[in-house]
Amino acid sequence: MSVEKREILFENVTIIGIGLIGSSLARAIRWKWLAHKITVCDSSEEHRKLALDLALCEAATDDPVEAVKDADLVILCTPLGSYRSIAEAIGKVMKPGTILTDVGSSKASVFEDVAPHIADDIHLIPGHPVAGTENSGPEAGFRELFDGRWCILTPNGKTDEEALNKLKKFWEQLGSSVEIMDAAHHDKVLAITSHVPHLIAYTIVGTATDLADDLMGEVVKYSAGGFRDFTRIAASNPTMWRDVFLKNSDAVLEMLGRFSEDLTALQRAIRRGQGDALYDTFERTRALRQGVIDAKQD
Repeated sequence: MSVEKREILFENVTIIGIGLIGSSLARAIRWKWLAHKITVCDSSEEHRKLALDLALCEAATDDPVEAVKDADLVILCTPLGSYRSIAEAIGKVMKPGTILTDVGSSKASVFEDVAPHIADDIHLIPGHPVAGTENSGPEAGFRELFDGRWCILTPNGKTDEEALNKLKKFWEQLGSSVEIMDAAHHDKVLAITSHVPHLIAYTIVGTATDLADDLMGEVVKYSAGGFRDFTRIAASNPTMWRDVFLKNSDAVLEMLGRFSEDLTALQRAIRRGQGDALYDTFERTRALRQGVIDAKQD
């Protein structure tokens, strides 16, 4: 099977962090001929060796300064909590005009943690491909991960329009539909669509792990449907999600407060035998499910 060669927008791309998203990016860039050279930076010797063995890159290093010195595009694919230290290391050594972006699930924090440490001639454009699985590591990636998915870019008032358009085109060539969004708005949207659902999944599975041994055995044995799906979500990378909740705490707490109020209302309806209230809620939520299917996000 062949693929049409695309316009090469960046000669040298550096991917810092070669987990699920980073390795999927490398595969997709390779598959669609979007760069001449890919350099991988990762603190794990095993991950660097895998990246080379899997032909995900031409070079691999644990030194971020070495990794970015010739890059035209640098993509941060590490947990959000590492961004500040990486920015401190690379902020003044990237060549003028380099685009610096990321794939994290919180966006306002990127400006807070990265912007103060980079040179004025570097184009910082936070990004978030809304795609992923519960798996991690270089071997978990696949080149189709971004096909038909959304990638949200969150420029600010200082963002260079030409650099933004170039990054937008890059993600479109990877198969994504690109949305431009304010960083704070992004964080509220993702808090309810992704972050709070993950927190609920971690909580429910955590509750199950505290059950008595005899009950726990039955939970595992009969894990189907809803609980099985919760366990899949709760198997996601713990470092990544710890950082998401810490970096997007305001939006998560706001949405969690709303959820808690709604949950209390449902508890009250169950206690009082208010079947009509329960039915109305379930009917309303079923309609939203159809909207997700119609938007091809199922």
